[in-house]
Amino acid sequence: MRIKQILAVGASILGLAAVSLPAHAAKVEFVNQSSWEIHEIYFSPASAKKWGEDYLGDEILEKGDTLTLSGVTRGKWDVRVVDEDGDVCVLENVYLDSSDRWVINDEDLLGCQAGTDE
Repeated sequence: MRIKQILAVGASILGLAAVSLPAHAAKVEFVNQSSWEIHEIYFSPASAKKWGEDYLGDEILEKGDTLTLSGVTRGKWDVRVVDEDGDVCVLENVYLDSSDRWVINDEDLLGCQAGTDE
């Protein structure tokens, strides 16, 4: 099943691109180009101690799929990604501005997981 969702959210994440949105909002795309399915994606304001909801819910971001979040508040965020094996990748203090595109590949995912204490 291909995920191509647009979700309105009040909080979210990271990447690099450009689209015209209101000054306070951003659009974020996650593209899974890794060899693993992504089962969970969480966001939290960088200063918070708790993770928000799992933005995938019961869905899976399969290999080659894209998840689009719109209406994301600009600022610093922490991002938590969990793959099909339960391996966790946490990126901290990611600055989100305008429209961002985050491509998840094998090298980045494995490197992030190795550096995550979870």
